[in-house]
Amino acid sequence: MSKYQFICEVEPQYLGEQSTPDEGLYAFAYTITITNTGEVAAQLIARHWIVDDASGHSEEVRGLGVVGHQPLLRPGESFQYTSGTRLRTAVGSMRGSFFCVAEDGTRFEAPVAEFALRAQANAPEARVLH
Repeated sequence: MSKYQFICEVEPQYLGEQSTPDEGLYAFAYTITITNTGEVAAQLIARHWIVDDASGHSEEVRGLGVVGHQPLLRPGESFQYTSGTRLRTAVGSMRGSFFCVAEDGTRFEAPVAEFALRAQANAPEARVLH
């Protein structure tokens, strides 16, 4: 285990009621749970996302904090938030990282592994197999 480590878990969700497929707009929410699995308290300072859709369009998003917060997490503590994005295709993906600073001044990145965004009706790979 690293002295400086945040683990990030993601739960994406398609928002059909906020989407207009006829106009090529698909809305998605994603809930992120960030847990400090390191040994030192650290603060999440900034975010960096890369959002890709199925047509090859890529958007980069950078900003301070998450949903207006820059949480300080002590070892073992978690912070959860929900945000969203819109795509022009029914399928896409996101990946990124959080820039963090430990209480001793050490800077580190907490990566967020790529996760899929799929509008259920248009994503046969999302079906349940029996």
